[in-house]
Amino acid sequence: MNLTHLRVLEAVARHGSVTEAAKELHYSQPSVSHHLRRLEAATGARLVQRVVRGIRLTPEGELLARRAREIIGRVDAASVELATQVGLRAGRVRVAGFQTVLSTIVPKAAAELSASYPGIELVLTDVHAVEALRMLRAGHVDIALVFRHSDTPDEAEGLRLTHLLDDPLYLISQQPDQRLEDHRDSAWVGGCERCRAAMVTACERAGFTPRISYFSDDMVVVQSLVAAGMGVATLPGLALEAHRTPGIHATEITGNTRQIFAATYGEPPDPPATTALIKILKTIA
Repeated sequence: MNLTHLRVLEAVARHGSVTEAAKELHYSQPSVSHHLRRLEAATGARLVQRVVRGIRLTPEGELLARRAREIIGRVDAASVELATQVGLRAGRVRVAGFQTVLSTIVPKAAAELSASYPGIELVLTDVHAVEALRMLRAGHVDIALVFRHSDTPDEAEGLRLTHLLDDPLYLISQQPDQRLEDHRDSAWVGGCERCRAAMVTACERAGFTPRISYFSDDMVVVQSLVAAGMGVATLPGLALEAHRTPGIHATEITGNTRQIFAATYGEPPDPPATTALIKILKTIA
């Protein structure tokens, strides 16, 4: 027996017709019949019977066809796995993402990628999430690491998103166990436009509009201003994991999270290196 003979038998079993099996396999009908005769000679068993409207499998033929289906499935799966592994011996994956995810999840993922697939080159670019999406759509990167708050518009048109984690929002102040409404008269430190919008929304839900006196996209600057008593702020959990300034306290604001995604663009499947990195990112996140 060889794999070609088994593919022929399995196709005949599925279609119940030499003609249809020949069409699927791109063989001539005589060639299909020839392979069936060769398989019968190799097994010493009669596998097909001629009937008025074509052929049908004998019990021995049905048994072998079932086994052939299993064998072909395993061989095809092995071929896909092997092709993927070969594709991971070399290549490049380009990633654009925002500061907090690049300083927490990505370094661990980069180390894992390097250890598992040393032939893959990883290129990282630190940009805001909106710019990361522009780079992705323009073809400048393979993966954009982005976030979306629950009340922000969906930007997923044409994108394929892999959810990595939910990142909660925290009130940053000099005292523990504070509430947003405790700071309706305090000065606030605002971050980037999207983060600032999330802070304002959280405060408005608590019944007031924050008085934003300082603006900084840098999580170290934001925490330092709070530690110095200049105001309060909100920061996501990943920012606190990346850096924690002494003298501040973080209190989770319930019901306020941002979802973090690995975004790809275009028709699947993704290149093997891209798929491998997304799988690692998801596991670590």
